Amino acid sequence: MSSGTAEVQVRPGVEDDLKALTALYNHYVRETPITFDTEPFTPEERRPWLLSHPEDGPYRLRVATDADSQEILGYATSSPYRAKPAYATSVETTVYVAPDAGGRGIGSLLYTSLFEALAGEDLHRAYAGIAQPNEASARLHARFGFRPVGTFREVGRKFGRYWDVAWYEKPL
Repeated sequence: MSSGTAEVQVRPGVEDDLKALTALYNHYVRETPITFDTEPFTPEERRPWLLSHPEDGPYRLRVATDADSQEILGYATSSPYRAKPAYATSVETTVYVAPDAGGRGIGSLLYTSLFEALAGEDLHRAYAGIAQPNEASARLHARFGFRPVGTFREVGRKFGRYWDVAWYEKPL
């Protein structure tokens, strides 16, 4: 896809991406309430997360890169919704876009690739939790067919205050 002057490619995440993916995630840990992690990670601490998203199956990691520089512009994942067996046909999805890459359609590219990859899997629903307020994320999820199902009020505490999380679902 042409986005600005740079071509963007989306591909499965690989172990060589670990350092850049960790740095991108740590930005959101340090600077925003978008994730409820409160302490930055080392790449080694994030390795189990990366390895839990193989190239096939219901739990995927898709990475958007600049075609020229190979810089990671964002990533999307599908992960287990809950650990109990009856939840196996549900996934939780999420998107993180590099702070300087917002507004370029990266999130849409990532979700398009992720949901195409998941199309053949035995999945019934996707869920997304969005810390409030986050209009950009709510719009992205609505574009992909997610609908609001409820809000957990003051469910997480970060930066000395409580945050709501709105939950969305999408049939697969």
